[in-house]
Amino acid sequence: MARYSATIEWTLAPDADFCGKHYSRGHRWHFDGGLVVPASPSPSIVPPPWCDVGSVDPEEAFVAALSSCHMLFFLSEAASAGIEVTAYRDAADGVMRKNKDGKIAVTTVTLRPDARYAAPPAPPAPETIASLHHRAHGLCFIANSVHTEIVTEIVN
Repeated sequence: MARYSATIEWTLAPDADFCGKHYSRGHRWHFDGGLVVPASPSPSIVPPPWCDVGSVDPEEAFVAALSSCHMLFFLSEAASAGIEVTAYRDAADGVMRKNKDGKIAVTTVTLRPDARYAAPPAPPAPETIASLHHRAHGLCFIANSVHTEIVTEIVN
């Protein structure tokens, strides 16, 4: 079993009106390797100046976690198949709406993986790439942990 942790830290500014809801929601995510990420709610949920539009919001982080997990397993599966991947990009996005229980949720995340491959002998067949993505999806811990529909639209 593995354990993962993060420390989330927020402090009320001295001149803020907390009960009037006039306070910054900007906060920090601290990770075990020492990385500190500025975080804030999405401006579509909490408008400026009460959010920090330059920070990562939890919904973006959720989409990024799904995309990153999928990519890491795809790279591993490709390497095991002897397919050399030279670059990978995913313009992933998530859609938030009411789920089947009427609760607001990120209901769909669409991954758009665009991988590049070493030339010799030839690029892998589209069916091979689709199979690698299918296996990567099945192995992704994050995808296996959520109810969100995850769609993969392979670019290349």
